[in-house]
Amino acid sequence: MQSPREEAEPENPATSLTKAAAGAPLRLHTLVLLRWLAVAGQTGALFVVAVVLDFPLPMVAIAIPIAASILLNIVLQAVYPAAKRLSDREAGLYLAYDILQLAALLYLTGGLQNPFSFLILVPVTISATILELGLTVGLGALAFACITMLSVLHLPLPWRGQPFDIDPIYMIGIWASLSLGMVFIVTYAWRVAAEARRLSSAFAATRDALAREQQLSALGTLAAAAAHELGTPLATIAIVVGELANELSDSAHADDLAILRSQTARCRDILSRLSRRPEDMRDETFSVLGLTALVEAAAEPHLRRQIGFQIEDVGEGAEPQVRRSPEILHGLGNLVENAMRFAREQVIITIDWDADEIVVAVSDDGPGFSAEILESLGEPYVTTRKGEGLGLGVFIAKTLIEHSGGRIGFFNRVGRGAEVAIRWPRGILDIAGSGLAAEAVGARNE
Repeated sequence: MQSPREEAEPENPATSLTKAAAGAPLRLHTLVLLRWLAVAGQTGALFVVAVVLDFPLPMVAIAIPIAASILLNIVLQAVYPAAKRLSDREAGLYLAYDILQLAALLYLTGGLQNPFSFLILVPVTISATILELGLTVGLGALAFACITMLSVLHLPLPWRGQPFDIDPIYMIGIWASLSLGMVFIVTYAWRVAAEARRLSSAFAATRDALAREQQLSALGTLAAAAAHELGTPLATIAIVVGELANELSDSAHADDLAILRSQTARCRDILSRLSRRPEDMRDETFSVLGLTALVEAAAEPHLRRQIGFQIEDVGEGAEPQVRRSPEILHGLGNLVENAMRFAREQVIITIDWDADEIVVAVSDDGPGFSAEILESLGEPYVTTRKGEGLGLGVFIAKTLIEHSGGRIGFFNRVGRGAEVAIRWPRGILDIAGSGLAAEAVGARNE
């Protein structure tokens, strides 16, 4: 688990988000469809300007880049299946062609004077949402070069009467607005898409962690059920072996029967240990136990011999009875593991409850949380421990705790050490007094 004490800046965001983007490549069909829309818009604009407005246009020259896009789409659809996924490099080349094709059309129709010149930003914006940062920067540089060229080199804007001319100062303003707009829009789109990819990937990791916890719970249930089912035939074997040992005590097989009898007893002991807790015979998700026992079960796998461990029970009234929830077990386990990692001598879990609220606080005597990262605790993929894990431990713990209805807070203790406090409304966790709780308590007392 990654320490929240060491969470600060994102761990090489470009690298991690590149991997996230590469995990979900774009379908060729999507970009082909977008190009068909672009071709339809270009053809419609050409018809309106040439036929409806009757502006003079170099029709043949303009038709060439539009026809090239149509031909390329037809070839791609004929050669590749609709489900083909593009690599980042392939998608980058695809979008680079779109930039150059639009730049050619703008060159023939007035350059940056053309009111549709802003469309040259579209391929770069698409790149920012689906491709790695390096390719997006490359496409942005290509678009910037085209914008700069079109600001000084282009055919006249189609116009009736005197040629349409714009003061050079205003042209510089258009160039600056497109260049700065591209930087702003692309940066914004990339950050938003990157955050979405980070959260998606982190939630997938959380689901995997919870699935592993549920698999372990199911394995424990299966082991308990197997022990229960094997108990009866093993008891029968033990009786038969005992009777044979008594009847053949003086025979040559007496020693073999004694070994068989001892091994049968050993098997019974093993099965007894597997099924010593009757509540484990039930589905773990619906078994019920005391709050202190739940905390002990969550902490046990993460204890260290060299670090002291203590649970303090300071609640008022009857102890809450709670379901054995994989979310709570895994979330608490992550927090205890983190505390054990940075404690100097001792980790203390304080359990408190009253009529309205249940509080579990995990504290240690370590260095505590650094002040600059307290606000960012619980965010995914934030760690300064390069090359060690993904920085998801605290995020997973926080997500699972919140999924169970709790609220989690991170604090520095007065003096020395860190504390993580988890609060649940008592009505969410405590099922004491219900038929399920009474049945589980009765089963434990049998």
